Amino acid sequence: RECKRTQGVSTTDLVGRMLLMTKAHHSNIDEDLDYRKHTDNFGKGPKGHSPWTGVSQFLQTSQKIIQFASGKEPQPGDTIIYVAGAFDLFHIGHVDFLEKVHQLAEKPYIIAGLHFDQEVNRYKGKNYPIMNIHERTLSVLACRYVSEVVIGAPYAVTADLLDHFRVTLVCHGMTEVVPDKDGSDPYEEPKRRGIFQLVDSGSNLTTDLIVQRIIKNRLEFEARNQKKEAKELAVLEAMKRMEEEKH
Repeated sequence: RECKRTQGVSTTDLVGRMLLMTKAHHSNIDEDLDYRKHTDNFGKGPKGHSPWTGVSQFLQTSQKIIQFASGKEPQPGDTIIYVAGAFDLFHIGHVDFLEKVHQLAEKPYIIAGLHFDQEVNRYKGKNYPIMNIHERTLSVLACRYVSEVVIGAPYAVTADLLDHFRVTLVCHGMTEVVPDKDGSDPYEEPKRRGIFQLVDSGSNLTTDLIVQRIIKNRLEFEARNQKKEAKELAVLEAMKRMEEEKH
C-alpha cells in the first residue's frame, strides 16, 4: 500500500534534528544558523542538492489541519477521554496506547492534548521535541483513534479543561510523569475526581529509543542520505537531457 507523503515534512530533516541536538526546529525559536548550515549539508552529495531529499520548512495552514481532522463532535452517550503528552515522532508505541484507550469505552471520543515545544523541552530536555507543535498536531490528528487535538494544552490537567470538554476519563501510559514547574502532580485534579487511569500499551518503544537508534547508526544514515541524494540528482540530470533532446 502506498501512502501519499505529507508535503513539507522531510525524514531527512527529522534525522538531522536528532543528530545535531539544537532546538532551532522548535516553533517559536529564531532559526539557528548552525542548524540551517547543517541541514543544508545533511545528506547532500558533493555534486549538488536534490529538491526531494533537501530540507524544507514545514508551513502549517488551516486547510492542512482540516484535511487531517475528523471533524466529528462528541455525541450524546460518548465517553470523552482525555490524554496528554508530547506525542513526538508519532510511533507504534503511541498508536498501541491510543488503541488501548479506545477500547476502554463502547463509544469513545478521544481528545489528545499536545504540549507546546517549550513545555516538552522543560520536562524532556536536550533537543526535544524533535517534531515541533505543528508537525505533532498533524501526526496525532491522522490517527484513527483520535477525535480532537488541543494544540498547546496546559501541562497540568486543570478543572477548567476537564469541565470545558466534559471529560469522563483521563488516561496516561506507563511512562514517567514529571512534576509541574511548582513540583505538583499534573494529574492531581483528575485523580481527585477519581477519573484517572493508567493504561499499558504493551509496547516498549519510546521516542528516546528511536533517537538512540538513529544516533547509533549515524554514519549509516549520513551515507544513506548521500546515496539517495546522488540517485535523485541522476534522475534530474536524465530528465534535463530528455527535455534538451526534445527541443
